[in-house]
Amino acid sequence: MSSDTIIRPYRPGDESAASDVCLRTGDHGADGTPFYQDDPDALARIYVFPYLEYAPHLALMLEDAEGVCGYAMAVEDSRAFFDHYERVCRPRLCERFPAPTGPRSSWSRVDNVHWLYHHPDYHCPEPYAQYPSHLHIDLLPRAQGKGRGRRMIETLLHQLRVRNSPGVHLGMSALNTPAYGFYRALGFAELDRDGEGVDEAIYLGMILQSIDG
Repeated sequence: MSSDTIIRPYRPGDESAASDVCLRTGDHGADGTPFYQDDPDALARIYVFPYLEYAPHLALMLEDAEGVCGYAMAVEDSRAFFDHYERVCRPRLCERFPAPTGPRSSWSRVDNVHWLYHHPDYHCPEPYAQYPSHLHIDLLPRAQGKGRGRRMIETLLHQLRVRNSPGVHLGMSALNTPAYGFYRALGFAELDRDGEGVDEAIYLGMILQSIDG
C-alpha cells in the first residue's frame, strides 16, 4: 500500500465522504450518481449511517491524497443490529420519506430505496449461529485492485475474532461479478441466494477461528 494511502478507524465527520463512496458504487458496484441525483444520501441511510451509529468501533475508512476512497463496516450480531435499525433508524426514515405510490414500473431508483425504508430486508443466511456477524465494503475505482480491500476485510475479520464471533457473512448483488470473485478469493463460501433478476442477492460466509484456537 502506498505511503499516501491509509486505513484508519472511522472518525465523526466521515459520514458525508462515506455516503459519497456508497453513492459512487451504488449501481451494483458501478457509479450510481446518475440514478440518485434527487436524493444522493438515499443508499447511505441503509448501508452506511446505521452502521456508523450502531458499531463505529467496527468501521474502517480508506483515505488517500484525494480523500476518503473506501470503507469497510461490520457488526458482531446481525439480528441485534437489525433490531436497532427497526426500533431506532427506520421510524425516522419512514416519517421523513413517505412510501412511493403508483405502479412500481414507474418508480425511480430513489423511489425503490425509499420503499425499502418501509419494507426492509433483514435476511440472514442459515445456520445463523455459525455466521452471526456481517460486513460490507465499498471502494472507489481508484482504490480497487491494489490489495487495499483485502487489507480492510482482513482487519475486520481479526477484530471479529478478537470479539469471539464464530463466523461472518455478507450480501452482494448477483450482478456484481468482480465482487463475487474477490470474496471467493478471500475464502468466503456461497451460502444462499435471495430474490431474482436485478434484485437477486448472493450471501457468502466464512467460519472464523478464534484467536485462542
